[in-house]
Amino acid sequence: MTATTPGRARQAAWVTSLVVLVLVTAALPVLLMGGQAGGRSLDPADTSLNGSAALARLLQAHGVEVVRVKTPGAAVAAAGPQTLLLVTEASFLKRDAAQRIAEAPGDRLVAGAVPYLDVLASGVRRQGPVRARSRAPECTLNEAVRAGAAYTGGTSFTGPPGSTGCYPAGDGRSLVRYTADGHTVTVLGDASFMTNLRLAEDGNAALALNLAGARPKLVWLAAPDDLDEAGGSGDGTGGQARSLGDLIPGGVKWAVLQLAVAVALAALWRGRRLGPVVAERLPVVVRAAETVEGRGRLYRSRRARDRAALALRAAAADRLAPRLGLPRTATPEEVAVAAAARTGRDPEPVLALLCGPSPGDDTALVALAAHLDTLERQVRDS
Repeated sequence: MTATTPGRARQAAWVTSLVVLVLVTAALPVLLMGGQAGGRSLDPADTSLNGSAALARLLQAHGVEVVRVKTPGAAVAAAGPQTLLLVTEASFLKRDAAQRIAEAPGDRLVAGAVPYLDVLASGVRRQGPVRARSRAPECTLNEAVRAGAAYTGGTSFTGPPGSTGCYPAGDGRSLVRYTADGHTVTVLGDASFMTNLRLAEDGNAALALNLAGARPKLVWLAAPDDLDEAGGSGDGTGGQARSLGDLIPGGVKWAVLQLAVAVALAALWRGRRLGPVVAERLPVVVRAAETVEGRGRLYRSRRARDRAALALRAAAADRLAPRLGLPRTATPEEVAVAAAARTGRDPEPVLALLCGPSPGDDTALVALAAHLDTLERQVRDS
């Protein structure tokens, strides 16, 4: 009982270590990613924490038609005088695509880290990054005043003359609205308040409804599945071919890594170290002579003279072949010819000795064994 206690303790320690390491490996991706949830950010069809499906449902419940598009061309085609074009986190845009969006009819709401702000919101200038947090509107814009405090920040702006700024942040405002050429353009430094995660906080839902539901129809430009579909990346250098690794989602890579670590730990846990060779005492020691004698008695009891003769001839041929310079794969006929040549005997009797018929009785079998011994001695002495 006491002899097995240390072994069980070591096994329990290995199991505990394995469980801890697997849990740490599973939590590592979350820690490295900063606790961000998966999904498509600010996508009206995404129900994850980073998506905006909840806002889309609220807008539809208030009678706003939400049209989700994935390309600038589709956004321009769906836009009209009574529409609001919403651009969120559109880092995939190219300058020519941004120019087409800027020329589209209707109003425009630009939220988040959107490139080419000089094209999409001419006259608005970035002042710098600011921390996103709950802020008071401190302005006269009805949409912001009715909503109250909201989770804003990200980037602060200054607007052109005649613009309205809300939610002070740093040296500027995190919300700027102005009117130019009959279009109302609203710029937001951060769009996190529109996500499923933040929508229920403070006045986020009210602000999102007031801004995105200003027109009967909302054209929501979401990130496409393929960047080439949208005309390339947002750095203005055009689309580049992506490798196979780029097409694999990040979650799959982490899952494969966790699986590899788990397999390695399981192999280490289940592995057994081989110690020194231990000589096991056999219960009965059987001498070789007794084994041979027992096998001979079995042959005799079954009258298996043919099998006994075959075993004697095969053993003799195996012993003669290396002495005659022949390989182990040499046939009995080849061994017989070489043995006759070595000893100077007639090949026919030697062939009959190694490849002849089975003996007819026990006396002939004993004679065969004697002749084989004589042939081996002659080859050895020659």
